[in-house]
Amino acid sequence: MPQLAFANSFWQSYDALQKPVRAGVRKAMEKFQQLTVPELQQDKGLHLEHVENARDPRMRTIRVNDFWRGVVLAPDDGSDVFLLVNVVPHDDAYTWAAKRLYTTNSATRALEVRNVVAIEQLTPALEQAAATADSLLFTSYSDTVLRELGIDGQVLRAVRTVVDKAQLEAFGTLLPEDQFEVLQYLAEGFTPEEVYRDVVAVRRPVDAGPDPDETLAVAIANTTSRITLVSGPEELADILEKPFAAWRVFLHPSQRRVAYRVSYGGPVQVTGGPGTGKTVAALHRVKHLLGRSSDTRVLLTTYTNALAASLRENLSFLLEGEESLLSRVEVTTVNAYAHGIVTRHDGRAPSPINAREERQLWQRVVKKLGLPWTEQFLAQEYRHVVLAQDLRTLDAYRAATRRGRGNALSPSKREQLWPAVELFEQMLREQKVTTHLKVCARAADLLSASSPTHDHVVVDEAQDLHPAQWRVLRRAVAPGSDDLFLTGDPHQRIYDSKVSLGSLGISVTGRTYRLRVNYRSTEEILAWSTAILSPVTVEDLGGEGTDTLAGYRSLLHGRRPQVEGHDSEQAEVTALVERVEGWIGQGIHPSEIGVCGRFNVLLDKAYDRLTAAGVPVVRVKENPGPGVDGVRLATMHAMKGLEFRCVAVLGATAGALPFAREVTPESVDALQHESDLLRERCLLFVACTRAREALAVSWSGAASPFVPRVS
Repeated sequence: MPQLAFANSFWQSYDALQKPVRAGVRKAMEKFQQLTVPELQQDKGLHLEHVENARDPRMRTIRVNDFWRGVVLAPDDGSDVFLLVNVVPHDDAYTWAAKRLYTTNSATRALEVRNVVAIEQLTPALEQAAATADSLLFTSYSDTVLRELGIDGQVLRAVRTVVDKAQLEAFGTLLPEDQFEVLQYLAEGFTPEEVYRDVVAVRRPVDAGPDPDETLAVAIANTTSRITLVSGPEELADILEKPFAAWRVFLHPSQRRVAYRVSYGGPVQVTGGPGTGKTVAALHRVKHLLGRSSDTRVLLTTYTNALAASLRENLSFLLEGEESLLSRVEVTTVNAYAHGIVTRHDGRAPSPINAREERQLWQRVVKKLGLPWTEQFLAQEYRHVVLAQDLRTLDAYRAATRRGRGNALSPSKREQLWPAVELFEQMLREQKVTTHLKVCARAADLLSASSPTHDHVVVDEAQDLHPAQWRVLRRAVAPGSDDLFLTGDPHQRIYDSKVSLGSLGISVTGRTYRLRVNYRSTEEILAWSTAILSPVTVEDLGGEGTDTLAGYRSLLHGRRPQVEGHDSEQAEVTALVERVEGWIGQGIHPSEIGVCGRFNVLLDKAYDRLTAAGVPVVRVKENPGPGVDGVRLATMHAMKGLEFRCVAVLGATAGALPFAREVTPESVDALQHESDLLRERCLLFVACTRAREALAVSWSGAASPFVPRVS
């Protein structure tokens, strides 16, 4: 009986198929497993056909239905493993297959694929252009060094024409993935020794001999990061039923390099745009750390409850069959972790107030002291200066820098302001309440006087954490190897927190990695969404410089986003219902559709109309599990960390984005005003980049100035 293996390119194509076509794929795969290898070769109903003029003689196609074909790499060496690599329309299947060549990487020993025809066609023209170039990107590396890193003859010839990193990125979709990643890291300044250690050696089998084994079955077995080998009919049925869930924890080579490195000498920072797999890398890092010792304790943490719930769900999926490991992982928000520390020490739970209650207290402070500042300015000064720097005395406040604050304060002004801080904290004590950040400050103090609670801390969506929260995490684990593993993207900073990690004792120098390939969204969705942030500059995760989305790209292609305005909210919601019904009609499961808006008022209308139309709907804030049916409804803030095959963004109006109440007036603080506007842009960017295959953005009345115009 033949064995089936699935390449990641198959999952990309399979997820986009309509429901009847998926059923055809499942039926074909089930029949595939029922036949013997000789029967397959004799064509017993599957139409296993050779591809004429294929550059790889092992290429075959199988019939799914009259229109769709599966592309299969068949063994020609006596083995019984068949690799399904794509599902595409009939004519496209033969064209696609004819151009691809699968080979074994000489260094990693993994199976890899290239568009061999495109490389052959491009290389002569590039060589001609390179002959007159002032400099070439890889001149300093000898052929011997590059070959030792797995660069083969055809790629080497092409590489010798590359002028700069931009040209390398443009070439990337044609090259074998392992080889392209090696070239990327060399281009970023990593030494060949570092690249071999972190990219090649972690994938190379420990028992690899001097020459690669060209047997297809062996190469597939060496490519676990990109190929799934199915053992039998039950596993086949299971994996074809939940490919979308599988993709949420699927690890690509660039992610595997950072997630499964044996050890780091200190804190690690992993950044990258939406969909680059930061969360996936964090989950796999947890799995790696748990496997190192039977008593390892890991804290997996993030900013919001919704994100923590998603992490918990995906970690359970990743550790399926290894449930005992979950007992050694605490998955929670930073605030909840700090709340637990304080509760256990004090014997009673603290009572944090919400943002509205905090504003009311500051209003009372301003009124009682007759201060020349607004309650908004004082609240921000308290958050961004006093709590951020853990200032507890007037002398400390006098000496503090106020980086990021737009209005200078003289020593006399600071002396005038400090009584406001003291009165605010006095009011908290009198009412026996506190704030979430005050709870974190208290927890950090308690942890300083006790032993660390965990062996490792893994942080997802790190860009939204406040310095007070970072102090808690720094003290939750002893400084040393593999203490902190941080993932985040400053372009997704939707809460008003900026931080200098170095000032908090979290140095990531020499241990910072950037992921550049978006494995979630199509290039069409990615390009449109990135344009939301193109007019602005974004500060990096550690607060030491700026971050950029340069080189950020997707390997997937699909439909352009639908962007449209309506005369009224009623018309907008009517169009939403039609769009969602259309997606479901295409075979998209309701739970794979996300609908979001800035405000719950509009979402309530969408909920009512969808329900009336017979479409199942659930709210993300109610934490529906993966088995709960229904289109997911959420505010834009609650979409953070989630992903869906299709996303509809409602109410992208000029009044909602930016929302005036969330933007500091320029007259109060010019720098804070710009920071608030950026945060509003990031919110729309986050919402749009939750989509994998289809994105629709709508509004009624005037559109938000942040919405890119489709040309």
